[in-house]
Amino acid sequence: MSGTVTPSASGTSEHSLKSGVLGLFDSAIMGIAGSAPAYSISATTLFLFAAVGVGGAASLLYCGFFMFGIVFAFNYLSKSDSSAGATYSWVRRALHPFLGYMAGWALIVSALIFMVIATFPAGSNVLDIFRPSLASNKTLITILGAAFFLAMVWAVAAGVTVTVKVQIIMSCIEIAFLILFAGLAIFHSHKLGAPFSWSWFSPNVFKSSSGNTFFAGALLSAFYYWGWDVTANLNEETKVGEGATQKKAPTSTSGMGGILGTIVVFLLFEVFTVGSTMVIPAKDMGANSAYSADILARLGQLVAPGWFGKLIVVAVLLSTIATLETTLIQVTRTMFSMGRDKTLPAALGHVHSTRRTPMVATVVVTVISLALFVGSQYIGSVYNILQDGYSAIGIQICIYYALAGFSVIVLYRRQLFKSVKNFIFMGLWPLLGAIFMTVVFFKVIPGLNTTTKVVGLGSMALGLVPMVWYWYKKAPYFKMPSKEDRHAILVEIQQNL
Repeated sequence: MSGTVTPSASGTSEHSLKSGVLGLFDSAIMGIAGSAPAYSISATTLFLFAAVGVGGAASLLYCGFFMFGIVFAFNYLSKSDSSAGATYSWVRRALHPFLGYMAGWALIVSALIFMVIATFPAGSNVLDIFRPSLASNKTLITILGAAFFLAMVWAVAAGVTVTVKVQIIMSCIEIAFLILFAGLAIFHSHKLGAPFSWSWFSPNVFKSSSGNTFFAGALLSAFYYWGWDVTANLNEETKVGEGATQKKAPTSTSGMGGILGTIVVFLLFEVFTVGSTMVIPAKDMGANSAYSADILARLGQLVAPGWFGKLIVVAVLLSTIATLETTLIQVTRTMFSMGRDKTLPAALGHVHSTRRTPMVATVVVTVISLALFVGSQYIGSVYNILQDGYSAIGIQICIYYALAGFSVIVLYRRQLFKSVKNFIFMGLWPLLGAIFMTVVFFKVIPGLNTTTKVVGLGSMALGLVPMVWYWYKKAPYFKMPSKEDRHAILVEIQQNL
């Protein structure tokens, strides 16, 4: 890890994660698991259809294009600094400590919200497989969901090597089922939905509704893709790229893993969105339909009635478990990095003496998440909780992804015009991605309901409290880098390329 201006670069064992244990394949699997293709499709398809109708494929296509700009930004930023805090560290280096802190806080609150809403499907999917009549029982959903969540906590606490082994098994089974059912949906002979049309990918598909339709779809599409960046939070635990050394290049493996993972989920999202639109009747895609909580289960029964069709529910269950695990990794590594920097309680910056995992941060996140999950069962319908939660997370994603996109341009400004490749992948594409995320953020805010605004923006505002306190306590993180430090960063970046 660079020690030039990053104050957290403590080399003591109590502040060091287990390094060099994840390879490129491991990193790519973690990126796929983080985006959770089966879960994202199952949980968000209805909301996307409600927002843009048959324009879901176009939303995912255009948002995917801009999202790759952020993916490329993370790729290069990982080479500049391998901090487990990722955007929290990078944005500070490039822009300002205030923005860096808020980027890290955005990930923390979005992860906590997600772990609440993602735990719903874990319990309901199990019940749907074995006792469909109980799939809407809130008490049983709460108990089973909490049990699965605690199982994932154990896997994360056990160490990153255990985590990645579990992820490889679950993600490979999930992908296999998704490919199988995607083929069945696309080539199904009894299509009950809309006939396929290339116009579904056209910008004109959004013109039939209000001007905010595209941006509402983009916000949900950002949620689809979100999670691949767990590879960046595993930077300190990932092997360096071929031909590099730990001293020279923090890592190129995690960035490439994020790219490969995003390519896979992009293809899966497009195929399943098209297949769902073709196979599932429009009446079943409505927000008030009987299938609002399990749209993939509906697709499975349409293309393969009976027990075989329920295999898609297994894919959703595995995906839900996998994404809970990767989200735990993201939030605990970010909190660990902030605790190590003393911008959150210092205890969060300690690791387990043998497993080398951020045990204190893991316990804190577990307690908060379970309390929020149980409490959320009694504040409204599951549908409303999910809808508001996805939108709240979407605006927080826009914040820290946009900041990452702008940061890579600042940090790599001396390299931008040295080649066409540099100009496109270090500069132009990340810039477009950052601008896109910024525009989406400001466009959707006026149209969001009060609950979403309070959860999405209110939770961000809460981050000002610890930030002001630790800034007042003069944590080194908040000290602006000197001119010499900034120059040293640019020289170090050039050496790492």
